[in-house]
Amino acid sequence: MTNYTTPAQTRIGHVHLKVADLDRSVRFYCDILGFEQVANLGSAVFVAAGGYHHHIGLNTWESAGGQPPAPGTTGLYHFAINYPTRRDLAVVLKRLLDSGWGIDGASDHSSHEAIYLHDPDFNGIELAWDRDPSYWKPWYGATMAQMPELNSALDFASLLAELGEPANPEDLASLARYT
Repeated sequence: MTNYTTPAQTRIGHVHLKVADLDRSVRFYCDILGFEQVANLGSAVFVAAGGYHHHIGLNTWESAGGQPPAPGTTGLYHFAINYPTRRDLAVVLKRLLDSGWGIDGASDHSSHEAIYLHDPDFNGIELAWDRDPSYWKPWYGATMAQMPELNSALDFASLLAELGEPANPEDLASLARYT
């Protein structure tokens, strides 16, 4: 068993987050990001997409009214929500823009496109769309010195064009600082 390698089909099944305000978090994950609430246990809510049992668990068991961890402490940096198509990533970006929810950054990582933000409890989230695996190879064995050539600014206009209409100039102006 010492030579065991995790199978390629292995996936992270779900993430479970401690939150300060359950209703506020449900509004964010369901109303803005578009997840479906699949269970409500009073002090915990589970949300999912596509009939999965749950992708994200939210609870106030030890955190009701709590504060986010202070900067400089350990903990979750971010988790990624991978969308099946580039258009799906564009839909969620548009929902964020329409709701007034801010983003923290964005990048074209060559292997995938990513939008970074925080939820209401400052849990970091990466919203992503993966390119075909043939684009992933340069990341294997990459060094920090190679990061600038593997990353570039996300083309928001091209991403929003996936929605079949020209991007709103006000939306593009609000995203300009991330390009």
